[in-house]
Amino acid sequence: MKMSQLLGKRFKEKPSDTKLKSHELLIRGGYIRPVSNGIFSSLLPSLKTLKNVEKIVREEMNAISGQEVEMPLVQPKELWEESGRYFAINDELARLKDRTGRDFVLAMTHEEATVALARTEATSYKDFPFMIYQFAKKFRDEARPRGGLIRVKEFTMKDAYSFHTNKQDLEDYYNQCAVAYGRIFARAGIPETVAIKSDSGMMGGSVSHEYMLLTEAGEDTIVTCSKCDYRANKEIAESVVSVENDDEAEKPIEKVSTPNTESIEDLAKFFNVPESKFAKTIFYKPTDKISKPVLVMIRGDIEVNENKLAKVIQSMPELADDAAINAVGAVVGYASAYGIENKCYVVVDKTLVKEKNLITGANEKDYHIKNFNVGRDLSNPIIADVAAVREGDKCIKCGSPLELHRGIEVGNIFQLGDKYTKSMEMRYTDESGSLATPIMGCYGIGIGRLMASVLEVRNDDKGPIWPVSIAPWKVAVLSLLPKDGEGEIMEVSKKIYEELARKGIDTIWDERKLNPGEKFADADLLGTPLHLVISQRNIENGQVEWKERATGNKGFVSAKDVVSFAENWVKEELQKLNAAADMVKPLPLEELSN
Repeated sequence: MKMSQLLGKRFKEKPSDTKLKSHELLIRGGYIRPVSNGIFSSLLPSLKTLKNVEKIVREEMNAISGQEVEMPLVQPKELWEESGRYFAINDELARLKDRTGRDFVLAMTHEEATVALARTEATSYKDFPFMIYQFAKKFRDEARPRGGLIRVKEFTMKDAYSFHTNKQDLEDYYNQCAVAYGRIFARAGIPETVAIKSDSGMMGGSVSHEYMLLTEAGEDTIVTCSKCDYRANKEIAESVVSVENDDEAEKPIEKVSTPNTESIEDLAKFFNVPESKFAKTIFYKPTDKISKPVLVMIRGDIEVNENKLAKVIQSMPELADDAAINAVGAVVGYASAYGIENKCYVVVDKTLVKEKNLITGANEKDYHIKNFNVGRDLSNPIIADVAAVREGDKCIKCGSPLELHRGIEVGNIFQLGDKYTKSMEMRYTDESGSLATPIMGCYGIGIGRLMASVLEVRNDDKGPIWPVSIAPWKVAVLSLLPKDGEGEIMEVSKKIYEELARKGIDTIWDERKLNPGEKFADADLLGTPLHLVISQRNIENGQVEWKERATGNKGFVSAKDVVSFAENWVKEELQKLNAAADMVKPLPLEELSN
């Protein structure tokens, strides 16, 4: 590619409406242009990078016997009714009608279409196991698109689906795919990506993992152990919380006047005790399955993890308003389950079970009670882990302090079980001649998000530092033309450029009549891994200057050897990435089943 022919402007200035580094550099480098909020067009540098990412993903999916297919973006409503998700998913699912009035959806994921396809082709146990995958456009009506390609409405996804006749086979293949994912991220230049246990969410299933790139730009919170291999999304992470006062004898309830003292912070000052000494209360609205308000009690120094609570009450919790709290006999700021237990669905976090003589609300304005004990003062609450893990809590595996990090989700895998095959009545004939339901695994990677995530951690102030495996061009030939003419520069540059092309090395040639500073700036904004500088002085010395974008290392190579030098350099860089991929290990056995 010649720079003079490349469509797209590059900018020195940072766009005012970008927050993430990847978004900034993709705009400045002429990679993407916004069409609407969360919707972008890709120019050639972006498209080439995306295709290189796809190539890696495709190779790794094929290596584990994946079969590439293609399924439609527009799908009939009836498929999504079969799975139950047409009504379960709200505004994120885009719905439309055709000219005849028939209802369709724009697929945000392809479980329904995959099962509809597979049930026509796999009807005998002899047809199993198998995995099909695709690269497909999807649409999710994201409420808050952000960060350029990190969170968008329209996106390209690699989604894969495996089908099995038994749980062991699913678990074995799930781990094969887990290794393939680790290899993908290593080959794409982010070997530091980690697999963590996660919440299956609307996808369903019993076991799932997210692949997280740890970076402060991430919007997810990741919990990791400082000593062992425990890692989990904060949404499901568990910890061991030290009991503060389990050795006390239970004391009788005592009512205490606490005027104008509603918050845990103010109460801690009033009683001159730590926040861990309190049992605080949070009210949530009734759900489809629970007719009473949901009352949650948890230790005063710990927050409720609403994703964990959702699993207990089988619905995402919504905070109750003051009127609903007052209606059950509680008082905002002075509430507890004490005395009103029969009017609420009471969930007590397990951190309170062993604590003794806590302070909690008296359900009377300006009053609290001392010496509250869960086992004695509540008759039959639901005891569950609904606590949000904190920095420094103890690891459930080894007891070491836990750490909290930010991360970007770059991929996810799920053991779906029979969630979709059962509801959509996919059946096969087993060895005994009976009808059986297969089980599934699901494996997704957002191609644009992966590209942007790599850029989020592989950049400097000058621009992207693309790994050679996904860079839009591996080599940049920079012809530094003198003001008084071209001399031999264009002839030598053209020869090098054409020889590199014949070797199959994707190269961009900046042959424009611009000053050197502008050419170096554009090469940096394109993130080309290896720069070859052709100047009159270098030609006179029979050499070419080379420079590595990532390290800044530079030197000279003879003009006659420059093509073989570049070819070997690219091979060596790819070998380094492949070596990192070869180091990927399977998931621990205890994480494969629930």
